[in-house]
Amino acid sequence: MLKSDATPARKTASAPDGNPVPKDNKRTQVVAGFLRQIEPAGPGAEPEIDEGAVIDQTPSQDTTPAPEPAQSNAAARPVGEIELKLLVDADRMAHFNAAPIIAAHARNKGTRKHLKSVYYDTPERMLRRNGLSLRVRQSGARFVQTVKTDAADDPLRRGEWEASVRSLAPDLALAMPFVPEKLRSDLEAQPLEAVFTADIHRHARIVDLPSGTVEVAFDQGELTAGDRSMPVSEIELELKGGSASTIYEVALRLAEHGAVKPSIRTKSARGFDLAAGNPPSARRPRKFRLDPSVTLDEAFATILRSCFFHLLQSLPAAEDGRNPEGVHQLRVSLRRLRSALDLMRSVGALSNLDALRSEAKWLAQDLSAARDWDVFQLETLPTIAKACPSVAGFDALGLAAAKRQSDAYRKAHRALADRRCAVFLISLGNWIETRGWRSDVAAEDLGRLAEPAVSFAQRILSAQHAKVLKRGRRFKSLSAEQVHRVRLATKRLRYLSEFLLPLFADRKCARKFSRRLAGLQEDLGAFNDMAVTASLLDGLGAEPDSAIAAAAIAGWQARASVGVQPSLQGTWRDFTAARVPWSQA
Repeated sequence: MLKSDATPARKTASAPDGNPVPKDNKRTQVVAGFLRQIEPAGPGAEPEIDEGAVIDQTPSQDTTPAPEPAQSNAAARPVGEIELKLLVDADRMAHFNAAPIIAAHARNKGTRKHLKSVYYDTPERMLRRNGLSLRVRQSGARFVQTVKTDAADDPLRRGEWEASVRSLAPDLALAMPFVPEKLRSDLEAQPLEAVFTADIHRHARIVDLPSGTVEVAFDQGELTAGDRSMPVSEIELELKGGSASTIYEVALRLAEHGAVKPSIRTKSARGFDLAAGNPPSARRPRKFRLDPSVTLDEAFATILRSCFFHLLQSLPAAEDGRNPEGVHQLRVSLRRLRSALDLMRSVGALSNLDALRSEAKWLAQDLSAARDWDVFQLETLPTIAKACPSVAGFDALGLAAAKRQSDAYRKAHRALADRRCAVFLISLGNWIETRGWRSDVAAEDLGRLAEPAVSFAQRILSAQHAKVLKRGRRFKSLSAEQVHRVRLATKRLRYLSEFLLPLFADRKCARKFSRRLAGLQEDLGAFNDMAVTASLLDGLGAEPDSAIAAAAIAGWQARASVGVQPSLQGTWRDFTAARVPWSQA
């Protein structure tokens, strides 16, 4: 089923001992036993500088002190990236470089480099499948090998480890300390191969603001994999010191100067998809952990970061349009975000919350038709056509639906390209990073943010569960409209459970309750799909060539709506019999 919102287990970046890499709120931390200092492989040279450029001699600030090296000439350097990309039109790059935020706050004219990078992996793409990338970059006469981890649930933060090497050829031995131990033997047994190259001209400038220091890199160039290529035109914002909110501050100011698209999709991800000929992937939201002792404030931050990460992760596939899961996951991410914002209303009135929720609703509405037609074209129509081979008109109906589908996708793409979308995303990221709800909430309600999240979760989940049960009383005799109201209440409970049940993850009944709740939502959603299909068929009109097929679909689903009742009733009984995790002592 295309509708499925089932969530797989979360994958986290791991240290070589297999444990998750811990983070604080500024930068990825390295487990104490994780590091190994490495002797330099060869002398390094200064990066290539375009004639006339000014070299910034000021050392960049770091938000986390680096461990003291065992030897003074150690070459391996553990760091953590905090960055955001802004995709821009190539012919507008010079205009952004002259934007007031840059002109007024840049230290100098910056540095210019020609960066040539080769990305490596095994033939089976073992590193990529495990959330790692291995790159060797040449800048002038210097070669630097970098191992990076995928972001977990934080849109800005990734792990990164560097070491000097002698050439563009990788040195696997230098990378091994940063590879989880369970992968090392397999990695050593497989040869590495060059997958794609990146040829980038970078103009980097350091921008100092009261809240922090950001390196603004204007990147233009090309990714190449075999006979395929892809242009690169982006502004990369990387935190060098201070608050990560500085990145969003710079991004908002640049968005005032022209069209930008916020992105967390790395060059590595783009290059691997280019090499494979694949569209951008669209992933379901990752599960996250919440310690039962966490405060409500910290729980809100974790939940919102997860929603925002899923949203940004889904954007490239939705913009690309080749993978229907892209629009689907983007809509899911927006529903999750709206549910999270609604959850925060329970604390008190928040002045900026309604504006953010309104923008999320606007964007979701402009995506809804594309998703509805995807389900119709890829699931409903072919399933019924296959079951009714003697009925004429399915091909004609499919062509008519394809035109509506194309129109719906054009509407979705216009919304995603709108400056309003970019400003919403950047503003949302800034609000989350600065925990803007702290200043939004009324003074008399501020203390509630310090209360245990468990107590809050028990109240909220209990109230919503009771609402579902109340709406589902005498379930067998409910009308279609009443079943729809049960579906809406169940969907809200499902999202609240995704957010808050991690607080009760150690209780045995939590997983069973989640499964039964998901099953109920799935069955209610299938029931609702029939009403959506009827609306789509009404919109197509009664064309002579497709009228019989349209009538066959309507009749098939009317019959199915009768047949689904016993199954749905059984799912309801299973759900109502499930023990709720939050009520245990």
